[in-house]
Order: sequence, then structure tokens, then C-alpha cells
Amino acid sequence: MAEITDPENTILMELKGGTVAIELLPDVAPQHVERMKTLAREGAYDNVVFHRVLEGFMAQTGDVQNGNAEDGFDLRRAGTGGSQHPDLPAEFSKLPHARGTLGAARSSNPNSANSQFFINFKDNDFLNGQYTVYGRVIDGMEHVDAIARGEPPADPDRMISVKVASDA
Repeated sequence: MAEITDPENTILMELKGGTVAIELLPDVAPQHVERMKTLAREGAYDNVVFHRVLEGFMAQTGDVQNGNAEDGFDLRRAGTGGSQHPDLPAEFSKLPHARGTLGAARSSNPNSANSQFFINFKDNDFLNGQYTVYGRVIDGMEHVDAIARGEPPADPDRMISVKVASDA
């Protein structure tokens, strides 16, 4: 495991293959970071499926409303919901959508991000300045690379648990 220098701003995501450590970037996107920590602490991300996983692009998850694998989720609806919290304003920055970065998923409205996010499988520079970057994988990217592909995947992988490192 990579050294965690800021446990309050590090997410530990348990996947079937192992733990993924994500360094959050509160100085870049404070509202998105706070939302992820809030939802992690509420347990909202636990058992939520990766509903859109595109080879050579990214893995998307975080639909806490429609994507919980324990609630008998409907894959046709996964990816259409958010959380009980209000949508977030865009926090665009100069950070590129590089391999392993975390981006806020949203509708065509730049200020519609809520709970969904994606992890880039490769550098996706065409997303730069259009989606909020608020974290990056610092350990366990091989587990992200192993997530089942599909839109939606036939047998989707899920986030078994998501915790703030300082709480783990």
C-alpha cells in the first residue's frame, strides 16, 4: 500500500481484487471532495455497482440511488440517479484527466454532478476543462483495471466498501 500522508483526504475503496487508495484534492475541488467523504461516511457507496465501464476509457460508478447491488438494483436505471444531497457546481481546474484520476460524472449541465464519478483507464485529455477532477488513484490501479467492462456490464463489479482512511 502506498504511504497515506493525509488520511482525512484519502479514500479506501474495497473492490473484489483488493483495496484502491484514492488521494482526494481538496485544494482543487473542495465541494466534490467533501461530498465524496460525506457519502463514504454515510455508507452510501457501499455495494454500488460500476454501471458503465468502457475499455480504453473509464469506469463509472456512484449512483447511490439506483446502483446498490444489495437492493436488487435495476441495471437499466443505474447511472440515472444521484444522492439525497443537492447537485454540485462545477469545480473545473487545469488538472488533466490522466490515467487514474477521479472525475465527477454529470449530465450535460456542468453544475449537475452529485454522487457519480469515474476513474480514467488512460489519459483522456478531451475531458480536460469539462469535468471536475477531484482525486487520483495512488495505489491499487490494477484492481480498477480488472473491473468488468460493459454499458452496463453483464455481471457488474461493485464497490464493496468505501471509507475515509482516517475512519478506517
